Amino acid sequence: MIAIEYILAGAAVLILVSIIANKVSGRLGVPALLIFIFVGILAGSEGPGGIEFSDPVVAQSIGVVGLALILFSGGIDTRWSEVRPILTKGLSLSTVGVALTALIVSLAAIFLLGFSPLEAFLLGAIVSSTDAAAVFSTLRSRRASLKGELRPLLEFESGSNDPMAVLLTIGAIMLLMQPATSFLSLIPLFVQQMAIGGLFGYGMGKGTAWLINTVKLEYEGLYAVLTLASALLMYGLTAMAGGNGFLAAYIGGMIIGNSAIVHRKSLIRFHEGIGWLMQITLFLSLGLFVFPSEILPVLVPGVIISLVLIFIARPVAVYIALLPWKMKKNEKLMISWVGLRGAAPIVLATFPLLAGVPQAHVFFNLVFFMVIASALLHGTSIPFVARILGLAAPLPGRSRFGMELEPREGAKSELIELVVPPGSPAAGRPIVSLSLPAGTLIILLAKGTEQFSPRGDTVIEEGDTLLILTSSDMAGPVREIIMGEKKEEPDDEKQEENGFPIDLLMRYR
Repeated sequence: MIAIEYILAGAAVLILVSIIANKVSGRLGVPALLIFIFVGILAGSEGPGGIEFSDPVVAQSIGVVGLALILFSGGIDTRWSEVRPILTKGLSLSTVGVALTALIVSLAAIFLLGFSPLEAFLLGAIVSSTDAAAVFSTLRSRRASLKGELRPLLEFESGSNDPMAVLLTIGAIMLLMQPATSFLSLIPLFVQQMAIGGLFGYGMGKGTAWLINTVKLEYEGLYAVLTLASALLMYGLTAMAGGNGFLAAYIGGMIIGNSAIVHRKSLIRFHEGIGWLMQITLFLSLGLFVFPSEILPVLVPGVIISLVLIFIARPVAVYIALLPWKMKKNEKLMISWVGLRGAAPIVLATFPLLAGVPQAHVFFNLVFFMVIASALLHGTSIPFVARILGLAAPLPGRSRFGMELEPREGAKSELIELVVPPGSPAAGRPIVSLSLPAGTLIILLAKGTEQFSPRGDTVIEEGDTLLILTSSDMAGPVREIIMGEKKEEPDDEKQEENGFPIDLLMRYR
């Protein structure tokens, strides 16, 4: 048995190498998951590291915990006001789209690879869903910013389509191992999984938000521990009750993130870190679990089925799933292209291994190859495709002050950050002459490299950055005075730490 100090040292080295490699991959435009998997392969039994790891139970357990916490992290940083307009589209993609993808891939596996219908259906089910970890990390990077509703739609799809893929995978395994099982028996199971997962996620998310605001903990760090335990409890209890724990974790995180809770931003940052840790751990372990020598025999069928998935199954499924809504052709093309596969299909590919399905290792190796192909093609080309289709959004601005306002019960204060534009009516005037609404204070002003608390006779100049404390109902008039034009009041939930316009820092009610 290996001593614990060697295990800890080895794990720390692998994580540090992955972090450093990810920094390089960001400059090269390579998805993070590829780097993490590659590091795992190098550290594995067939690489220089020589680490033996071949236990599917442990690999699946790591995958389940990792996916649950990644989905919770994605949910807690998702604004409901962004999801609301695309809810029905996202649900259609995460159900109809997933089913159609599985069907088209299974037909290709039957006619092109010679699989039996049930084996082909199992392969299609495993790779039918996009991966939350891959989509979140790619679309929230500064190199892949998309216009309009595309980012929230794609993120919501990836966060909510796992239940359908899990159901189809389990159903395919049941049909293979228990031929007497009826396909229609899967319908009640799907309804049960979705209903219990949604209800538990909503209820436990509300309960956690109430607990955060009610229990006055002695140390701020304990709030992060509380939400981490809640995320694991959401998955565990929901799965024990017969629901989908992944859906519960995602919905629960979204409920908490959209509630007026104390230490909200620090909790979001904490879970962002946990999400990255889980991504590194998950992809490293899956890389360790893979034997590269076993991938070579499935190279040709892997290329064939990957091309079908990327260029036929995903686009056809997207176009059919979105038929009820009028969308521009370039938007549908972009949605079709962001079909990133990642940890979720690889984790699902461990299910046949544990169930004893014949040729389960062939399925696993095929799925692993398809994930690599998707990451290489999709992950590296999303910014380029977005520019070609005219859907690339400008890189988000950064807050100069980086301050936030914690909500208090009954408080309606708002902290906003404004950059004085050229031609602003406020430029060249002292603060005292601006006639700002009562109760409004400019608490910080930045001129060049200097930051200070201004006085009434401080003259505002073009390019100055102002940090202003005001009431929520006076935020609009304040912007009008400083910016020089009346703007529609943005929804308070649309802003996020790395994606808000530069003229708005935070809104908390």
